[in-house]
Amino acid sequence: MLTSQEQERYARQIMMPELGEAGQETLKRSRVLVIGAGGLGSPAAYYLAAAGVGTIGIADGDTVELSNLQRQILHKESRLGQNKAVSAAKSLHGLNAQVHVQTYSQFMNGAHLRQVLPDYDIVIDATDQLENKFLINDVCVSAEKPFVHGGITGFSGQVMT
Repeated sequence: MLTSQEQERYARQIMMPELGEAGQETLKRSRVLVIGAGGLGSPAAYYLAAAGVGTIGIADGDTVELSNLQRQILHKESRLGQNKAVSAAKSLHGLNAQVHVQTYSQFMNGAHLRQVLPDYDIVIDATDQLENKFLINDVCVSAEKPFVHGGITGFSGQVMT
């Protein structure tokens, strides 16, 4: 059940017949793991929080660097040197305090991913290393967990499920 505050916050989404209040309630119950809080994971997590996804997991073992700030919208100068998952969580809480954000401040290996995967409905692969993309694919396929792969290089990008 949506609160009156949530009904007001998500009014523009709820008015869409394809979503409605039932769809917004589904988003509220949804759990998404975003692996990578950089150029791809930052906007993905931002819009998941803005849309009202109930639980967002953010996994990234990297730290915020000055060269990240022109494209990684969840991070700020005041967070230089801070873990990206922690920095991302602060921004997501600032955007939507109703969203639960779980941070994983290390790079995901197969064992850790298999351990946290049951807590999520879907995974977003927003990593920038080919070996990580293969690892996420292998673990998600073996667990029969849906995932979205994204990749960007220069002015080209791709997304697939």
